[in-house]
Formats: sequence, structure tokens, C-alpha cells
Amino acid sequence: MNEQKLSKRLERVASFVPKDAVVADIGSDHAYLPAWLYLNNKITRAIAGEVVEGPFNSAKSLVASLGLEDKISVRLADGLEVLSKEDNVTAITICGMGGSLIRDILSRGKHKGHLVGTERLILQPNVGEPTLRRWLQQEGYEILLEDILEEDQKIYEIIVAEKTGNKTDYDDKTLFFGPFLLKNHDEIFIKKWQYQLEKYHYILSSMEQATHVEPNKLIEVKEKISWIEEVM
Repeated sequence: MNEQKLSKRLERVASFVPKDAVVADIGSDHAYLPAWLYLNNKITRAIAGEVVEGPFNSAKSLVASLGLEDKISVRLADGLEVLSKEDNVTAITICGMGGSLIRDILSRGKHKGHLVGTERLILQPNVGEPTLRRWLQQEGYEILLEDILEEDQKIYEIIVAEKTGNKTDYDDKTLFFGPFLLKNHDEIFIKKWQYQLEKYHYILSSMEQATHVEPNKLIEVKEKISWIEEVM
């Protein structure tokens, strides 16, 4: 396996993993990310976690075929329950899920003692990014950087966070767009929000034609439209 096996999205995620980290990749699928990281001398060891038996078996097969069983531990459990304190994990990657699901995985992990707060979090939500950013801020994490990329006609965002002791107090608008993405404002960011603006206008039109709509929902959609138009 070489770097050609990694998608552009996962390669970008890999670039944010600290050198010599002990990584837990949650929802690891085929374990492509931890295997690539180890084979490219980025990490010392890894845990590949899966909750579904099919991907778990695929991950075990890949790790065995590469002879990395002593470096990558493939485990079947829900979320961060694959981890124990003895693992001494320094970085956690969670990719390709909704922001609400990633938030729930982290929250459960924290309450059960599997997320101790010293790990770097490298998160790639497919949707629901503001929900995830809000949780990170509430839990005392600082967003260190963000990235946005397009692959196979889909746009992905990456959020990197750590507990640094620096408290942030981003408003709803900043959490909606992402503090770093809002500042950088590149062409992929513009492309994403042009599409989202069309979507919100369609939602607004449907709501205005409906017989009953919650006033708060209508206000929320109008507010998001005004934010996007302002940023564009």
C-alpha cells in the first residue's frame, strides 16, 4: 500500500496528524488511514475502531496483509469504547460521519472516560459542522485550524481541535461557517455556500407556501440566508 491508496480527503486529514502520534481512527472502515500513516512513518502505532462487523473484518484483513498486526490494533466496539487508558492515544481521527454523530461519539467518550482531553481531534464531518463546532467550544476545545476541499464533486470540511487552555467565544454565525474558513474565504468555500444559498432559498419558498410553519424555523432560515448573502 502506498499514498496512491489514500483518497484526497483522507490524505488531507493525515496531514494534520502530529508526527509520532498514537492514533485512534474511529469508524476506520478498511483501516486505510492508520495503515498509510504508519507506512509513511507518520505515527508510532494506531487503533482502528469499527462498530460494524463487515468493515471491521476488512480492516483486519488489510492490516494482516501488510504484516502490521503489532502496530495497528483493529477493534470492534461503539465509538471511543474501543479505547482504554493503557493505549495512551495522542490523536483521534473521525471521518465521514455527520457532525451530530461525531459530537455524540465524543460526548459519550468523555462521559465514559475514553476521551481525556489531551488528544488532538482531527474531525471530518460530512454535514452538521456547526453542531460539532458548538460542542467543541462548549467543552473547552480550541479550533486550531480548518480546511475545505472538493473530491468527486463533493465538498468536505476538516476541523482540528485541542484543549489548549485558550477559551473561544465564537458567535453563531462564525460557528456556522467556521472561523478559519470564514477568514480564508477560498473558491471552494464560495462554491459550497452558493449551493447552500440555493438550497435555503428553496426551503424558504416551500415554507412560505406551507399552511403551517413554526415561526422560529422561518426566522432561522431567513437568518442563514442573510448570513450567506453577506459573506458572499
